[in-house]
Amino acid sequence: MTTHREPLSSVLETVGETPLVAVHAAPDEVPVYAKLESFNPGASVKDRIGTYMLERMLDDGTVEPGDTVVEPTAGNTGIGFAVAAGQLDVEAVFVVPERFSEEKQQLMRALGAEVVNTPTEEGMEGAIRRAGELADERNGVVPQQFSNPLNVETHYERTAPEIDEALDGEVGAVVAGCGTAGTLMGIARYFRERDPDTYVAAVEPEGSVYERFFQDDPDGPTHGEYKTEGIGTSDIATNELFDPAMVDELVTVPDERAQEELKRLAREEGQLVASSAGAASVAARQVAEQIRDGEVDAPYDSVVTVFPDSSERYLSKGIYDSFEEWQG
Repeated sequence: MTTHREPLSSVLETVGETPLVAVHAAPDEVPVYAKLESFNPGASVKDRIGTYMLERMLDDGTVEPGDTVVEPTAGNTGIGFAVAAGQLDVEAVFVVPERFSEEKQQLMRALGAEVVNTPTEEGMEGAIRRAGELADERNGVVPQQFSNPLNVETHYERTAPEIDEALDGEVGAVVAGCGTAGTLMGIARYFRERDPDTYVAAVEPEGSVYERFFQDDPDGPTHGEYKTEGIGTSDIATNELFDPAMVDELVTVPDERAQEELKRLAREEGQLVASSAGAASVAARQVAEQIRDGEVDAPYDSVVTVFPDSSERYLSKGIYDSFEEWQG
């Protein structure tokens, strides 16, 4: 499927304009629509920030042709930046915690990037620290998706307008997983500016600690391990883009429920998506039911979410196996 009718000069011209598709299991009264980001050339939503951020950084001189960018990533951001870097004459190095998908790391290397692993137990905080060290050693630039406003701007300028056009502006609620939170913040800001009553829900896996943004106690709740990749946080100090004032509800989805949903999406709806999409679908359907039942006020009877990538990135981890096998 393509929206392009003429030959294009670069793969970067295929980033964005992804399909918006109804989730069949949502209530009829309040449809849920999902942006299918696996249709991007690097097969994830992170292609958007890779292209947008690098182009803007080249425009303003933060990065020059031939420079090196060093980025901490769970994988998809690395692929997105690698796709763009290869076309924009920029060298790329990515720092990835060991536990993340080997498929993603192979693809980063295939695109010409260098991958540096950090210990799993150090989490993304360890990857962020190491990226800073490598940038100092190599005179490189860290785009830093976790704190760079260009991350949010990408989705405000590109993703949200696509949704707006597809639904003629009739978006009642925005529901999206939060890793860096750039996707949710950008889309939410766009629609809140058009209607302040737009309902916004952030999605995290059980074990993540986004709840700390909403509590007086900075040490609670306790961080736990989770298998859902690409969303969640173990330390809110790294999530500088997240604005809790923009969020009406935080939905926490257990790994098991996310996996059940990604399997259902494949079996019943032909959607080959990963666990972050499973979590987003669970939360979006929940919000749609709340709107239908009058528990949530929204300006329109519709919910929009984002399916960030494809399940093919996680087949070696047994994403379609039993829950016990996937967890193991």
